[in-house]
Amino acid sequence: MPSHRSNEQKRRVRPCRLAGWGTYLPDRVVTFGEQTRYRIPDGMSQLDMLAAAAQDALRRAGLDAEDVDCIIAACAAGVQPIPCTAALVMERVAPHADAAAFDVNSTCTSFITAVDIASRYLSAGDYERVLIVSGDVGTRFLDADQRESFELFSDAAAAVVLTREAVDDRDAAAPGVIGSLQQTWPEHAHDTELRGGLSLHPAQSYADGDPADFLFAMDGRRALLGMLAVLPDFFQRFFDQVGLGLGDVDLVVPHQASRALALAMRRIGIPRDAYVDRVAEFGNMVSSSVPFILATSLDEGRIGAGDTVVLCGTAAGLTANALALRL
Repeated sequence: MPSHRSNEQKRRVRPCRLAGWGTYLPDRVVTFGEQTRYRIPDGMSQLDMLAAAAQDALRRAGLDAEDVDCIIAACAAGVQPIPCTAALVMERVAPHADAAAFDVNSTCTSFITAVDIASRYLSAGDYERVLIVSGDVGTRFLDADQRESFELFSDAAAAVVLTREAVDDRDAAAPGVIGSLQQTWPEHAHDTELRGGLSLHPAQSYADGDPADFLFAMDGRRALLGMLAVLPDFFQRFFDQVGLGLGDVDLVVPHQASRALALAMRRIGIPRDAYVDRVAEFGNMVSSSVPFILATSLDEGRIGAGDTVVLCGTAAGLTANALALRL
């Protein structure tokens, strides 16, 4: 992977600004040895978490809910099959906004996909203020007998507000998306999956079907080996495509996929001090993992305005996703 400082960007920045961010983490804590995990309490819903994070992001951005003109829900699993989760968030948070609402889903990297899409809308002038919400209640789908996944996941939500920037998109110092890359290797599509609940195994078939279809299933070894095989080339292409070297990046914010995160980063060639690893503290928070760690890094002052961050991760599919964002 290139480590030099690039002299120029190969692509024009898609101008947009991260105007606000918010998070929600349940109070219920469980531990597995030195690993801390968070569980949504009984009586609380995924929508409750998403709305709380969204309201936090809007407050920090100094915006009223009605100021938003697009809401994107970027969750691995939505609140219900129909309508889209974004419409339900809009009903709760911004019922009177003149806004579009839709979902995007690349499972654990859904937030990165949503930022990519939102930046294109914003730079084109189609929208002025986009609210992105991510969050999952993965622990309600876990199989207690599958220890690997049962001890890995946490429930959480995070949200950001992206606003349109009226700047010259040729300005190499402009805030916004510098570039992105996403790819899927479908031979690994069934390494991690949740089969039940939609058209393949509808909810009404639960009584007569296999209850395992309605629980999360993961072949962790196969998923890890598949990821390690494809990531070095993927990240080489990403850095070449966006015209960046590691010297241009202030922080890498990866999906907190598992305790093998350090191994994956070494395989890519990213040194320990260049990325965030808080798997022991928070676990895998599914779609909210990347935005939650991004928000935490901002709150702690590790990054700030003018810095360049790389949001990245792998997801079921097998999908790899990376995006360079200048704050």
